[in-house]
Amino acid sequence: MGFDVAALRRAVGDHGRVVRVVIAAIRGSSPREPGTAMLVWDGGQSGTIGGGTLEFEAAAAARLQAVARTLSTHALGPGLGQCCGGAVTLLSEVYHAADLAALDEEIIARPVSPAPMPPSMPPSIPMPVKRILAAARSQGIAPAPQLAEGWMIEPVHRPGQPVWIWGAGHVGRALAGVLAPLPDLDITWVDTAADRFPAQVPPGAATVPASDPALLVPHAPENAMHLVLTYSHALDLALCHALLRRGFAFAGLIGSKTKWARFRSRLAALGHSPEQISRITCPIGDPQLGKHPQMIAVGVAAQLLRLSAEDELRKDRRA
Repeated sequence: MGFDVAALRRAVGDHGRVVRVVIAAIRGSSPREPGTAMLVWDGGQSGTIGGGTLEFEAAAAARLQAVARTLSTHALGPGLGQCCGGAVTLLSEVYHAADLAALDEEIIARPVSPAPMPPSMPPSIPMPVKRILAAARSQGIAPAPQLAEGWMIEPVHRPGQPVWIWGAGHVGRALAGVLAPLPDLDITWVDTAADRFPAQVPPGAATVPASDPALLVPHAPENAMHLVLTYSHALDLALCHALLRRGFAFAGLIGSKTKWARFRSRLAALGHSPEQISRITCPIGDPQLGKHPQMIAVGVAAQLLRLSAEDELRKDRRA
């Protein structure tokens, strides 16, 4: 996780003054890890730092916060009535529209000591912080969110896994709603016309109307996950054909076993081998959960998250 600048920009645009509350450091057991953040404004909030009394009191304090930045440490035991037993340091920062221009770096590093330097005196970056930033630049690896020498260091959040949803019907809408809040998914949502999409598109999902969606397939990253669930079997088939020619990390097709049997035959007639065709998953999700659009969406989300976790585990083993 990192500093989600895009989400902050949206929140400030919608609500004006927004306080970003981030877990800067932990000691012992904690409900969430450093870098986890929530956004708080008058009358609402988004995200979570773990829930419970800690989050409730942090959100209440953020709405009353009169200074630009506060740093506070909270024991999670008897004081807050939480069972984690550790301690959490929270950084709460107030943002207005004018503050967003400064958030244009790949790594957001800033002093967070209780007594900041006057504006006429730019803060001196401590040597340990310089080393962290230099290592990130030279190695191309984002540092973990951390509090170091009175500075908060956070890489800007960049969704790492492309997901393309093909179709904006009932299931497509349910999928977009379930997947869009997940932090590491970069969602592209395609259908044949702009009026096929709902009036309110979940934040973080980019809609793309295209009269012939299959023509977009070559523009999708080869590591993308694809979910094919349009209103047309002919369009579904064209997309599956194009995806097998393009390559993908995952491709799932909504449908019954009967539909998939027909598609296997038609894809074979289009020149695809059984091994290639078997890379497409049909049906998608967990049929035991049911056929309601939200039930399908929950099953598909679990399927994609499981695949992503397995991929990360393989990367760790190779490292």
